[in-house]
Amino acid sequence: MNIIGPDSLVFGVDDIEACTQYLTDYGLESVGEGRFEALDGTSVVIRSKDDASLPPPLETATQLRKTVYGVADQKVLDDIEAELSKDREVKRLSDGSLESVDDMGFTLGFQVSVRKSLSMAAEAVNAPGAPKQRDVNVIGAEPDADPRPRTLSHVVYFVPDHAKAEAFYADRLGFVTTDRFTGVGPFMRPAGTEDHHTLFMIQTPPHMKGCEHFTFHMGGPTEVMQAGTRMVNKGYQSFWGPGRHIFGSNWFWYFKSPLGCNMEYDADMDLHDESWKAREAEIGADTSQVFLFQHREKWAPTGPPPPNKA
Repeated sequence: MNIIGPDSLVFGVDDIEACTQYLTDYGLESVGEGRFEALDGTSVVIRSKDDASLPPPLETATQLRKTVYGVADQKVLDDIEAELSKDREVKRLSDGSLESVDDMGFTLGFQVSVRKSLSMAAEAVNAPGAPKQRDVNVIGAEPDADPRPRTLSHVVYFVPDHAKAEAFYADRLGFVTTDRFTGVGPFMRPAGTEDHHTLFMIQTPPHMKGCEHFTFHMGGPTEVMQAGTRMVNKGYQSFWGPGRHIFGSNWFWYFKSPLGCNMEYDADMDLHDESWKAREAEIGADTSQVFLFQHREKWAPTGPPPPNKA
């Protein structure tokens, strides 16, 4: 099935005002009706938790109500409807999209993707021994840059049964497992993308079921660092990062959010095709990150150190 990836995440939140401010500060564009878009039109949608138009909440405290996947065309929608209707209700909504649930109870939506094609330069790096990527007299560091999220990258679920959850996405929706943490859960990608993962699932007790974090792709590691610094300067709490993962190789920086989960910036994720063989490792710091920076206030040298006194 040619599922491309997540088009939108829909939340029922406690504090609309705080979430609006947060998502705007994160760099998404408010386009009305609680929708906040990246440059390609993928989005986060927020509603009051009591909004009757939302799917019912999970039995836990998570504020995520729906993950909407974009697909290539109408035929894919019809194929998904036929497959999932074998053993569960599939609703055809007024906008033509589908709505159903996975085996963990997460509400899923499927629609012909709203993603707009982007034509933008990526971060260019010059290195000895390699051809120039950034030409002579072209500056690499722009202090006044305003980095914006390009596209919705992935979502991470806490699930009570990672094996059952993985089987649903593999057997029913054609997702492929690219890597896994032993006894914890898989990184998975659908057929319509080469991204290392658009979904990662983590085994937790049932009462924790929900969204752990989600992220948008940026144009490169410098954009991750600048966008993250912007968030720190606005007073938001850094949760993890900046650093670089091992599985996926993506640069990352996570922040606490009022959506009841963490939000991440990421960049430069690995791409894979059907020839890739999934790796497996025990979860831990040594298998989760190549390195981890700690943010600190900017500083500047003030001159040479005083001479040593005899």
